[in-house]
Amino acid sequence: MSIAIISDSACDLSLDYLHKINVECLPLGVTIGDKEYEDGKTITPGKVYHLMRDGEAPKTSQVSAEAFRRAFTAHVEKDEPFIYFALSSELSGTYQTAKMIEQEIKEEHPDAQFEIIDTKAVSLGYGLIVMRAAELAQEGRSFNEIIEIGNYYSKHMEHIFTVDDLEYLYRGGRVSKTSAFVGSLLKIKPLLHVEEGRLVPLEKIRGSKKVLKRMVEVMKERGSSLDQQRIAISHGDDQETAEKLAELIKEECGTTDIHIDMVGAVIGAHAGPGTMALFFLNNQPK
Repeated sequence: MSIAIISDSACDLSLDYLHKINVECLPLGVTIGDKEYEDGKTITPGKVYHLMRDGEAPKTSQVSAEAFRRAFTAHVEKDEPFIYFALSSELSGTYQTAKMIEQEIKEEHPDAQFEIIDTKAVSLGYGLIVMRAAELAQEGRSFNEIIEIGNYYSKHMEHIFTVDDLEYLYRGGRVSKTSAFVGSLLKIKPLLHVEEGRLVPLEKIRGSKKVLKRMVEVMKERGSSLDQQRIAISHGDDQETAEKLAELIKEECGTTDIHIDMVGAVIGAHAGPGTMALFFLNNQPK
């Protein structure tokens, strides 16, 4: 019996791509002014970035309990095993809500076979985990195998990213107002990473030209068998710079499998236009 894979929209894989790899996606919410949208369904990332450049400050919301209940129950009633890979529990309450619904459903259906995985990842770091899980499901791997490999990817997924304007991180509570102001004046580009599912500052780099080179250097320091990996680059409405970064990686690391996609509306609402992020494994599975 095939295993269904479920994600949420914070994996930043396009709906077309998710459909192609047979992954069900639950949208997080975006609120702009008095209007509410579903990430990737009723609003595009490009629209969100356009509005942010015009001064809008989007708010975001997690997947609702009712949406989880509908999705999970549909699979349980068909007696179909499934695994939901969730956005990092350190960045959203989505995982906790899913676990609450899991408990309720398993009390009603004790034989139901499904699992909720906290990926401790975000954007295409999370997306790479979902992509691998979908491949394993299509290969006919067992429920436990997919969980084991998914957890391995979650444990070893690296996130290296920078933002174009520190003001957006300030709005999201990631840096102080003083840091944002001084950083903007000095043209400082912050380099951040994810540690135990949380966003953590790594370095400050002066000048945008240096930051891509430094991102690749950090990847070479931390990565394993980079020429044999699928890596990912997500960007905040800056395809040209994403492609430059991809070319640097091909030249420096010999990587040929590079997935590029836009940072989705929900993650982009916090990171802002011009975000550039790089995702890879620090240890390849045997």
